[in-house]
Amino acid sequence: MERVTVAQLKSRLSHYLREVRSGRSFTVVSRDIPVATLGPHDHDELDDLVVIEPTEDPATWGQVDLPPLGKPIDTDALLRADRDDRDARLDAIAHDAIEARRRREKGGRAT
Repeated sequence: MERVTVAQLKSRLSHYLREVRSGRSFTVVSRDIPVATLGPHDHDELDDLVVIEPTEDPATWGQVDLPPLGKPIDTDALLRADRDDRDARLDAIAHDAIEARRRREKGGRAT
């Protein structure tokens, strides 16, 4: 079985796949250590899959019975508040960065 490096396989994958389709096999090596075998697929070796039918109606999957909230929720207000908090945090980070830069520049001129 011919050896092929990972780099060779990556750079010429289509070539090696054509070779495999024609019946050749390759040992893929990484730093001279064999890591995989690339060869034709044996169609006769089918997996022994067992299909297990669902015990409940799939249409009900993902449905959760929740109690009513009891009060309306203003999702727009929640979203605006979340974005305002995010913007305030970003403004604080930017302000801190500007102040740190000013301190560095002021300190640099004094020396």
